[in-house]
Amino acid sequence: MLLAAILILGVGTYTMRLGGIVLRDRLTLSPAWQRLLPMAAAALLAALAGTAALMSGSSFAGLARPTGVAVGALLAWRRAPFVVVVVAAAAVAALLRLAGVD
Repeated sequence: MLLAAILILGVGTYTMRLGGIVLRDRLTLSPAWQRLLPMAAAALLAALAGTAALMSGSSFAGLARPTGVAVGALLAWRRAPFVVVVVAAAAVAALLRLAGVD
């Protein structure tokens, strides 16, 4: 059953990606839609990042995780190396949890 589900999802993913290539020349979008699509993708990624930063399952993640994400975002904005961003964000979240802040 699991193998069948994996195969069906794989075929569906492949078909959707192939559809974009096949329909590229047949489908024309207005200039307004062409400007909107990249912004929609960025908005979707921002929503996913926000949800992952703030939620743990169906409840609020507490203050430690969003604070760590905020520190990481600040360091990334200041163009710190990626390793520094990840280690600092994890360290801030871990230290806050160690201090009893959830």
